[in-house]
Amino acid sequence: MSVPDRLSDALYGAGWSTVKKLPEPAAARLGRTIADLAWKKRGKGVLRLEANYARVVPDATPGRLAELSRKGMRSYLRYWMESFRLPAWSPERIKGGFVPKDIHHLTEGLAAGKGVILALPHLANWDLAGAWVTTELRTPFTTVAERLKPETLYDRFVAYREGLGMEVLPHSGGSAFGTLARRLRDGGLVCLVADRDLSASGVEVDFFGEKARMPAGPALLAQHTGALLLPVTLWYDDSPVMRGRVHPPVEVPEPGTRAEKTSVMTQALADAFATGIAEHPEDWHMLQRLWLADLDPAKGPS
Repeated sequence: MSVPDRLSDALYGAGWSTVKKLPEPAAARLGRTIADLAWKKRGKGVLRLEANYARVVPDATPGRLAELSRKGMRSYLRYWMESFRLPAWSPERIKGGFVPKDIHHLTEGLAAGKGVILALPHLANWDLAGAWVTTELRTPFTTVAERLKPETLYDRFVAYREGLGMEVLPHSGGSAFGTLARRLRDGGLVCLVADRDLSASGVEVDFFGEKARMPAGPALLAQHTGALLLPVTLWYDDSPVMRGRVHPPVEVPEPGTRAEKTSVMTQALADAFATGIAEHPEDWHMLQRLWLADLDPAKGPS
């Protein structure tokens, strides 16, 4: 293992072992302090965050974008502080930590027994939302995780999410789609973060007036299995409670080829994501390039 990889693994390990022992107000203060220091350094991640926010809020002044990126980094570090502490939260704290609107779309879909796919963007804390589902609704689910380097760091993330009641499949390897389809045909729940295409071969969508690519998986799974496809958006307010909304189902179009149906459905997901992101841009943790105009075709997403 290289020195940077060992350092990354050690830092994350320290986060999970140390931050979860802090009192919640102390952890929140630590997160804000780290966020503000990172924001002041104006590193690559902060600059990319601002560039992405410039597309979401096209009329924003440089001062407004700078303030948005500061809030965005604080939101991003809130996600990390919460995630480090989630394994130590009581069931009551998890249940009280998330209040979603229109949850009936999910509960009714599960009751119908056809399987449900929840598709989310990188908004607020999707891990907390998942822990709420496994705790409040007592519903396990399957998700997919990007393979991280070093392997030990990926293993930490898998163990962390499995400890919250999730089944985690690796994004690479080619077998994830078949496993997800089987879970859905059995009436299960699948949750996928779906606003960034990791394969560089996703579906082209219009996103805030420019072209981007998003993964085809959610739409294809819905077509293959008959499962309900539900977009979800999340946000923070000034309280310790995260908010969210389960959007109405994305229907499978009647006419068209599989590719045409996938395109229509993925655009519908993108539109739902855009609604939530526009309302709470500071909670969108997209520190990578996303729009096609920003991507190097030779390198793919970065």
